[in-house]
Amino acid sequence: MATAVATVYLPASLVTLFPGAPRRLDVEAATVAALVEALNARWPGMRDRLCAPGPSIRQHINIFVDGERATLTTALSPKSVVHVIPAVSGG
Repeated sequence: MATAVATVYLPASLVTLFPGAPRRLDVEAATVAALVEALNARWPGMRDRLCAPGPSIRQHINIFVDGERATLTTALSPKSVVHVIPAVSGG
């Protein structure tokens, strides 16, 4: 599987926890799991904020690749756009 360069958009609530993390960045990764690992390599602890043991994407985190809801096994293609969006709840 070829490595893609994905444009990743992270939520403000996440980047405030990791000094130096931008809201938008480009990451080389073939899958969403590899993307999460690449983010964790740059900002240790980010994987734990995005993934639950198993591993799986945390219940209150949504990851979209090119507008479609993704899992950790979702493949990235060249020029993929990835949005990490925390779930919104309230009443």
